[in-house]
Amino acid sequence: MKKHTNLSKRQLFLQHVAQTSPSPLMIEIERAEGMYLFDPNGKAYLDLIAGIGVSSLGHRHPAVEKAVKEQLGKYWHTLVYGEYVLSPQVELAQLLTKQLPDPLDSIYFVNSGSEATEGAMKLAKRYTGRPEIMACKKAYHGSTQGSASLMWPKDFTQAYHPLLPGIRHIEFNCEKCLKKISQKTAAVIVEPVQAEWGIRPPAEGYLKKLRRRCDETGTLLIFDEVQTGFGRTGHLFAMQRYDVTPDIVLMAKGMGGGMPIGAFCSSQEVMQVLSHNPILGHITTFGGHPVSCAASLATLKVLLQEDYISQVEKKEALFRSLLKHPKIIEVRSAGLMMGVQMESFDFIQKVIGHCLEKGLITDWFLFNSETLRIAPPLIISEEEIRWACGIILEAVEL
Repeated sequence: MKKHTNLSKRQLFLQHVAQTSPSPLMIEIERAEGMYLFDPNGKAYLDLIAGIGVSSLGHRHPAVEKAVKEQLGKYWHTLVYGEYVLSPQVELAQLLTKQLPDPLDSIYFVNSGSEATEGAMKLAKRYTGRPEIMACKKAYHGSTQGSASLMWPKDFTQAYHPLLPGIRHIEFNCEKCLKKISQKTAAVIVEPVQAEWGIRPPAEGYLKKLRRRCDETGTLLIFDEVQTGFGRTGHLFAMQRYDVTPDIVLMAKGMGGGMPIGAFCSSQEVMQVLSHNPILGHITTFGGHPVSCAASLATLKVLLQEDYISQVEKKEALFRSLLKHPKIIEVRSAGLMMGVQMESFDFIQKVIGHCLEKGLITDWFLFNSETLRIAPPLIISEEEIRWACGIILEAVEL
């Protein structure tokens, strides 16, 4: 029996929780509420990234917490997804599809964005009978082997090759690249706003032209709305902001109000191919977990009933008006997902470190390490925006 006498939680963390970087932040969280995380000493941290776009309603929103507790008192796991009729799943699917344009009326619940990507890739290949998947360079769709195969450049994946064959890449916002989409292409997967490239909104008309090219070649269009969904861009989904309907949409992150859940959604016509030849074409044990679905349903109801989404544009404008400094090269945004471009990765790390000291949580981007990430809970107040921007500008001045 191993003994860990007098070891701190931080020491136990380093010994037994698998690490993904040489220098984790090591902030110990005791509790969370609203916009804030608190350490054991009571220090408050304003969460300016919402756990990477997850906590759209902040931490432990009362309506979400209430829904979770009520479902805990009824039932938890029952059987693998798709066999039993479970009210949280059914009610969430009904309300969610009601918000989506036709023909998106059939939802498969999973546990995460990566799983949503995997399911959509299988679905596209099965429905079209085609071998090729096309993705945009500098996009992130997940870290499992299939979703990681979509990643380019290969800095984060090369050590794990060979990955999935049949993957091709195009440049985001490149109209000429659309000619590469052919009758061999099962699907093109794209983020309506490229997130990990440091927030790159689509050029005027680009997504409509992408939709047109997919229609011409019989290719399915997949929108990865894992980060852009659930109010982040000022609409429930970015597809509404840009008036383009995909054949499949992926969702996760902000979907569960802090609980783990994801989904891929398409038409019944497309989705039904998973049910035969062979049956059980895609299965999951915990996808659509009743507690997570209850949390997601409560989150969606709050977003639809309150005015958080309608305030996004105003809050975005306030951030942009305040984040002005000679050392800030550019601010890119699509609602409350923003990238603040600065001079270097080292400079960004200095800014992030100072912000942490002052109780402000920020981050950088996977494919743009010179850019500061801002994606706060939608509930952030104007006062909190002004305070956060003040701390960032203070850090820039150092």
